[in-house]
Amino acid sequence: MRREIEKYLKYLKIEKNASRHTIISYENDLNQFTEFIESESENNEAIEPESIDRLSIRLWLGHLSEQGMARNSIARKVASIRSFFKYCFKRGYITKNPAHLLIVPKKEKRLPATIQSEDINRMMELADGDTPAEKQNRAILELFYSTGIRLSELTELNVKDLNFKQKQIHVTGKGNKQRIIPLGSHALNACKSHLETREQLFGKNTEPDDRQSLFISPTGKRSYPRMIQRIVKNYFELATESSKKSPHVLRHSFATHLLDAGADIRMIKELLGHANLSATQVYTHTSVERLKKVYDNAHPRAEN
Repeated sequence: MRREIEKYLKYLKIEKNASRHTIISYENDLNQFTEFIESESENNEAIEPESIDRLSIRLWLGHLSEQGMARNSIARKVASIRSFFKYCFKRGYITKNPAHLLIVPKKEKRLPATIQSEDINRMMELADGDTPAEKQNRAILELFYSTGIRLSELTELNVKDLNFKQKQIHVTGKGNKQRIIPLGSHALNACKSHLETREQLFGKNTEPDDRQSLFISPTGKRSYPRMIQRIVKNYFELATESSKKSPHVLRHSFATHLLDAGADIRMIKELLGHANLSATQVYTHTSVERLKKVYDNAHPRAEN
């Protein structure tokens, strides 16, 4: 089965143009599934795809549920399994698809976590330093909030993706889809300041590809998700009481604040790189909930 998984991951990368984040997620899901099935078999022997039936998959999903895994995470794992076995069936590795009629658990509908613009401003003030690392931190925060890009998109940015003359940035999103996002003055200034001292972040381990990267890790290599998450979390803890402290909160805040200011939801969809408008419409619910809170707190006849 592990041989088929390797072939499937190459298929995702070469033929489907899947993002690195997607490939890593699917690889983790499929390896977890394989390890569970092997642990349940006699003598922990290797498993072939043809020996997997629907009951085996349901036992694994039940195991995940018993461990307290969120429905959204289980739903993603179901999607990984379905996609893998569909691939195996089409390639002739199996004669019957055990995941064909597998039901995807309904995802929990949770409103996106956001923070107020006042907290954003406080965060940017705290990130206003003079060292190369501090200048880079400020540029990272400004880009997240000014563009709403994903974490994976930010780590893949190169210096050449910035266009100061046109005041915009070129972003490669999911499925290798390209989009152009305008940049505000705060983000432009932060990026200019960062580029002035960026080369000071290089080290003996810096390779040619790393020198193209817009953001650099402490080891002189291209930035990576964990590094960026730590930076964002540190500034969140200093600037806000928000329980969620991830880069995605800045993406949510970007979209919600645009919507609150009257931006067209179709424009926000394009800026976020969403394939479907339904993915963007969740922010309309966030705005309605905020309006309700304002109403309840401010209107003399509201029921509190």
